[in-house]
Amino acid sequence: MASKTVNYGEYAFLGGVVLAFVIGVMSSLIPAAIMPLLIAIMFILGVIVGVANIQEKEVNSFLIATIALLLATTSWNTLLAATLGLFGTLGNTLAILIAGFTGTLVAFISPAAFIVALKAVYNLAKPD
Repeated sequence: MASKTVNYGEYAFLGGVVLAFVIGVMSSLIPAAIMPLLIAIMFILGVIVGVANIQEKEVNSFLIATIALLLATTSWNTLLAATLGLFGTLGNTLAILIAGFTGTLVAFISPAAFIVALKAVYNLAKPD
């Protein structure tokens, strides 16, 4: 029977996405004094993902996907608010919930992208 290694980076990524969803959706119910702590937790999980989960062969794909995600969330929230705003209070509420999720997701993904980008620059700069 083959032994199975535990990939903590993978769990950190999945946990980060789930936590970003929960925090983002519940952000209007979470006290303002606690939000900086939750964002700090998201930041730390992002750093863990950047350090432990992204292998060298995945760097380019990860960075391209991250760039697309970060750029898309910027326009997504604006378009979503305008579109869902047409549906009245329910639409506005959905737009707020989704914007909370994407904002928290950015707080999680950005540090991972930063760490991976630093590793990529270092690998490019070091002599072969």
